[in-house]
Amino acid sequence: MIQRVLAFVLTLSGAAVAPAQTSPAGVSPRAAAAASRVVLPPEKAQPARAARLERAPVIDGRIDEGEWQEALVLKDFYQTQPGDNIPPSRPTEVLLGYDATHLYLAFRAHDEPDKVRATIARRDDIFSDDHVGVYLDTHNDRRKAYALYFNPLGVQADSIYTEGRGEDFSVDVVMTSKGLVTPDGYTVEVAVPFKSLRYEAGPGKLWGLHAIRVIQRFNNEQNSWMPISRDDSGFLSQGGHLSGIEQTWAGRSVEVIPTLTFAETGRRVRTVPPAVLAADPLRREPGRFVNEPLKVDPGVTARLAVAPSVTLDFTVNPDFAQVEADALVVTANQRFPIFFEEKRPFFLEGIDIFQTPLTAVHTRTIVDPDAAAKLTGKRGRNTFGILLASDRAPGNFSEDERTEIRENTERYVADRLRPPAARLGVPFDNRARLLDRNAAVGVLRLKRDVGAENSLGLIATTYNFVDLHNHLGGFDGRFRLGPQTVLNFHVLATHTRGFFYDPALNRTAYRTGNGFGYYWDYSKSARRFGLNLNGLGFTRDYRAKVGFTRRPNTNRTALFARQNSEPDPKAALTSWRVTYTSFADYDWQRRLQLWLTAAQVRFDFKRQSYFNAGANTGAERVFEEEFGPKRTANRAGAFAGDDPERTTHFRNLFVRAGTTPNKKYSAFVRVSHTWGELDFDAGGGPRFPRVSPGALRNPRAPRDPGPGNFLDVSANFTLQPTDALRASLDYTRSRLRRYDTGRVAFDDNIYALRATYQFTRFTFARARVDYDTLDANVRGQFLFGWTPNPGTAFYAGYNEDTNRNGFNPFTGEPEPGLRRNDRTFFLKLSYLFRRNL
Repeated sequence: MIQRVLAFVLTLSGAAVAPAQTSPAGVSPRAAAAASRVVLPPEKAQPARAARLERAPVIDGRIDEGEWQEALVLKDFYQTQPGDNIPPSRPTEVLLGYDATHLYLAFRAHDEPDKVRATIARRDDIFSDDHVGVYLDTHNDRRKAYALYFNPLGVQADSIYTEGRGEDFSVDVVMTSKGLVTPDGYTVEVAVPFKSLRYEAGPGKLWGLHAIRVIQRFNNEQNSWMPISRDDSGFLSQGGHLSGIEQTWAGRSVEVIPTLTFAETGRRVRTVPPAVLAADPLRREPGRFVNEPLKVDPGVTARLAVAPSVTLDFTVNPDFAQVEADALVVTANQRFPIFFEEKRPFFLEGIDIFQTPLTAVHTRTIVDPDAAAKLTGKRGRNTFGILLASDRAPGNFSEDERTEIRENTERYVADRLRPPAARLGVPFDNRARLLDRNAAVGVLRLKRDVGAENSLGLIATTYNFVDLHNHLGGFDGRFRLGPQTVLNFHVLATHTRGFFYDPALNRTAYRTGNGFGYYWDYSKSARRFGLNLNGLGFTRDYRAKVGFTRRPNTNRTALFARQNSEPDPKAALTSWRVTYTSFADYDWQRRLQLWLTAAQVRFDFKRQSYFNAGANTGAERVFEEEFGPKRTANRAGAFAGDDPERTTHFRNLFVRAGTTPNKKYSAFVRVSHTWGELDFDAGGGPRFPRVSPGALRNPRAPRDPGPGNFLDVSANFTLQPTDALRASLDYTRSRLRRYDTGRVAFDDNIYALRATYQFTRFTFARARVDYDTLDANVRGQFLFGWTPNPGTAFYAGYNEDTNRNGFNPFTGEPEPGLRRNDRTFFLKLSYLFRRNL
């Protein structure tokens, strides 16, 4: 069936399935096709040869010194957005050279100096400014490239750009840059050590190359050294090529980053043991605040460059989590886990190698590693990654939990010492055998380039902790079927020995569970039309302990289509776009879980403004065995009443708008209303107990999911009154009111205030305050930082978690006023040592 659908779509779209080839000049067929519409001068049609510089430039932002006279010059850019390979509004030149240890870049961006947008921004936060950059495909495989960007003051942003997946800004490349606003625009100088890159060099080796410039005030005008065809869905494949990087230092190097954290923490603890509190429900538990002793937490990360494209990393105690806290999200009425991004530097290094369509590897599952090691790299057409870690988190219980386990163990032992006839049958606390045990984690990733732009890969993971053993293996692939057409697929199998809940028996059994997961995606992206067909699914016993799975026992088949205009940079309405989406979810018993069909339109205007509106309709169906026991002739199920399932038909309307008229401020708002949103009858914490008909009579009544009206609002306002100060206010509201009782199931408002003052490019002060009305919780983080380069840093910070007219964390009872839950003062220091071996 899938083959027939693909054949029909291929026939309809006219896509030709043919292997990609490379022209003798080293220019890809797609670049040659773009050149057929835009006549390329010889210096672009042929690989550009990098110049070897006799003297290293001084990186001060001035590019008039003699060291640059012999450099390669890239010029005559094209405006690719919103214009279609037309002359740019302002000219740009890029100078490029190298010596034995560094790649040197210089940018000369002509403009009116008083109109240049430039701020003293933090790293990776420069995209509201004008900026320049390059994409370096250092393996010339048209699959992945370093993306290095710089604002007019030389502030850096860097990412790994992966074809078909976009950019990952978690990478931090060690490099030096400086920029200056000049009478005729701005200039930027950059020195990138070769040991900061993974690359191939030598006689005959080519690098893929893109050079770009973005001018914000001209509606995000993007200029490119090479023409970019909108009839080609590839980006790296349309790049130019760089030759001549031959005489580089390719020996081994080592990096060592020792870290030291000093933390003084206070937290709220119990004053009454849980067993005593359970035996006397009328007894109160006020809790008390305890200051813990100063904690010194050393750690180290080391990296050995085995070869220019292969690195070995090792770390001991790498957690750096206090510096970047997770944003608050609405958790009420959420059935499935929420994905949080990785933030720790050790795990971010080379993370793109382990990324797959189905998230088989999510390193945040390694919560608190004692030690970890990683070998990653690429040799020829083969990419590989090996990750090993020992995680102490599963056996690291809190002091309250340890006290409870100890008391339960003492009662169990005392009961076993009694004569058999007098025993009370005190159960053994199974957590006792988990205390201070570590989980062992392993990951293997292999990937091979096939043809010019195709790839095949293997992935395997293992997780082992006491009586939980999970193993995963599978393969994936990406194939370009034509300039506009791509096919992706991923297949996984899992084997688990652990505890599984059986709703038919209403008990948890220790057994073996085997699972299967799959993904496929067919996409066609043309100038004014796009089409995407995809599907994914997981069986009931699918488990990926080292990865992330939102929902087992489900399948999804989806269709996405778009139609858009040709952008007109001179018109008031610069572009429009219409999209259509439809998908259906169903379980492996072929029961429909969810279907949705949606349409939306977007209008883009001058001054970086847009308006977006859409509507969707669908239905959701849930079954009681997803929430608890399945009913039988002798046992009630998880749902109230006679119906073991619930179905709701919903309709949704939303509007969204945003504007960034200048560098001083930007605004965004989204309002969505759904008629028929399903309340899963779990309540919204102590502030919002369950409001289903049965729960209003008896709080312990079985679940009774039901539909209601759902309001979802999000807004942001960002203000930059000076080049150094930036502040933003985010607001989120989610409210659900049931039809049957007219009661509010939950109403959550989240306010997030952030302010950063950037004293210099490397020194900043940051304040962040979040307030969640559902939990009546206020969280604050106040941080001073000095980060001269990735790896070297000093942080001094204070974190606090407080309830305001909230609820006792031990009893759930209301507590007026302010009650502190915990607070932490910390200092964190790290230093990057780099040496050649």
